[in-house]
Amino acid sequence: MHIGTTLTNYIIETQRNFKGATGEFTGLLNDIAVACKKISDLVNKGDLVDILGSAESENVQGETQKKMDVISNEIFMEALQHNGHVAGLASEEMDEICQLPKDAPRGHYLVLFDPLDGSSNIDVNVSVGTIFSILKAPVHPGDPSTEDFLRPGVEQVAAGYCLYGPSTMMVLTTGQGVNMFTLDRHFGEFLLTHENITIPEDTQEFAINASNMRFWEAPVKRYIDECLQGKEGPRGKDFNMRWVASMVAEVHRILTRGGIFMYPLDEKLKSKGQAGKLRLMYEANPMSFLIEQAGGASTTGRERIMEMKPEHIHQRVPVVLGSKNEVDRVTSYHND
Repeated sequence: MHIGTTLTNYIIETQRNFKGATGEFTGLLNDIAVACKKISDLVNKGDLVDILGSAESENVQGETQKKMDVISNEIFMEALQHNGHVAGLASEEMDEICQLPKDAPRGHYLVLFDPLDGSSNIDVNVSVGTIFSILKAPVHPGDPSTEDFLRPGVEQVAAGYCLYGPSTMMVLTTGQGVNMFTLDRHFGEFLLTHENITIPEDTQEFAINASNMRFWEAPVKRYIDECLQGKEGPRGKDFNMRWVASMVAEVHRILTRGGIFMYPLDEKLKSKGQAGKLRLMYEANPMSFLIEQAGGASTTGRERIMEMKPEHIHQRVPVVLGSKNEVDRVTSYHND
């Protein structure tokens, strides 16, 4: 591929590498791209079209929904339900999996998505994004069940996100590396701008919510303390800290220049009966696929996220991902 290749042409060329390809996968990714363009347009308009602020409702996790959470979910559902490319859908914003309308044609893929990650930032004009994960649908009669979605991350056939920031970027993996596409608004297409992304194995930048420091487990405290000691400490180098509170923005920075992102298990989460903060199916698995395809690593602090067998559709897990050597260090501290 060459810089400037459209996302559509990239997908078509990629699918030619798969024997027996029918074009259905190409159609599905185009459906996702169309939905992301619509969301990008609304995010860009903001208060001009009255999409900021709270929707005065809660999602299944008990989190207050923003207006754009609800709108983005509706856009995605509408874009994917009727074109015959999917057999079922699951959204972070919906209690249960979505069965397609009776008259809608069925396809061969399952899509899980977080329609607007980081939406708590949208009112202050900070980057947000859409995350998606694609699985092959099981071959059996009837609509898919929840159990059909509960597959480990290693079974993903594709994953990606769309970042709505100063520019709109689609970041995608189909298991053959990671590529970035930037939306040309005048042309109306995503164009390839970065190919075969590689994350540096070493870094001097970490991202973590330091306000939770008093709740952290000992391995996390040890790691961050060593980073904060800088050149005079055991690491022998100075570190910078970043925290956006939007996973799409955090991962995009790491894919662009390296770093480590941590949302670990802590005592505050344990007291709520939660095994982590981020959703395995909609956030951790697709982002882990991208990070690993770019040469990074992704664990819970104790085990590889992509190998976890999901227990339920809205399962939460701790996440430590980014530059391989730093993630390996944090994981080793937990396993000590």
